Amino acid sequence: MNPALWVSKTGLAAQDAKMNAVSNNLANVNTTGFKRDRVVFEDLFYQNVRAPGVQVNENNTAPGGLQFGSGVKVVGTQKAFTMGSMQITNQKMDVAITGQGFFQVEMPDGTVGYTRAGNLQVNSEGVVTTAQGLPLLPQLELPANTKEIAIAKDGMVSALVGAEPDPVELGQITLVNFVNPAGLSAQGGNLYRETAASGAPVEGIPGEEAFGQLEQGTLEGSNVQVVEEMVDMITVQRAWEMNAKMVSAADDMLKFVTQTL
Repeated sequence: MNPALWVSKTGLAAQDAKMNAVSNNLANVNTTGFKRDRVVFEDLFYQNVRAPGVQVNENNTAPGGLQFGSGVKVVGTQKAFTMGSMQITNQKMDVAITGQGFFQVEMPDGTVGYTRAGNLQVNSEGVVTTAQGLPLLPQLELPANTKEIAIAKDGMVSALVGAEPDPVELGQITLVNFVNPAGLSAQGGNLYRETAASGAPVEGIPGEEAFGQLEQGTLEGSNVQVVEEMVDMITVQRAWEMNAKMVSAADDMLKFVTQTL
C-alpha cells in the first residue's frame, strides 16, 4: 500500500473533526455564555530510515536524517474561556460575570454544575433558577411580595419587600473558579462539570481575589468571532480538498505501477 494513502486519510479525518468544531462554534454564535472550541492536532510517529547526525565516514556526520511522517491525529478539543461581548438587556434577573468565575447550579441528579450563562429566572416557589429551571447555589428565594430586586457587583442580593421602605438583604451569589477551566466537561445546556483535569472548584465572593464582578441587567454573549470562524472554515475546506486530491494522486500512481510493471 502507498503510505501516502494512509497519510492523506489521517488528514481527511483531522480536517473533518476541525470542520465539526467550526460548525458548532458558528451554530452557537448567539448562545449566552458560550465558549468556542478549538481542535488540537499533533503529527504521528515517524519512520526513521536514517537518524540525523549519523556517522557517514571517518570524518563527517550527516547534517540531517531521512524521516517519513505517517500523518496527523486529533489530540483533543479545548474551550477558549475568553470573555464574550457584553449585551445590555436591562432585565433585573440578567447577570453577567465580568472576569473569571462560574455560577453554581444544582443538577437534576443532585450534583453541582457550573455555568457562565446568567439569564436567571424565578420559579413558582420563588427560587432563583437558570433558564433550564436548575436552582442557583447557594439557593436564593424571593418573597412573594418582592417589588424590586438589586444584585450588587459583589453578588449581594437585596430587594424591596412589601411595605418595607428600605431594601432587605436576601442572600449572596458566590462564584467558583478552577485551576484549569479548559479541563471542565461540557454537558450542553450551557453547563459544565468538574473533572480531574479541571481541578477542584474554589469558591469566592465576586470582585475579590481573581473572581470577576457581577453586572445586573447584562448578559455575556458568545465569544465566537464570526469572521475568524469563516476564515477557519475556508482553510479547512481547502485542506480537505488537497488531502482528497492526494488520495486520488496516490491511487493513480498505484494504478500505473500495477498496469505497467
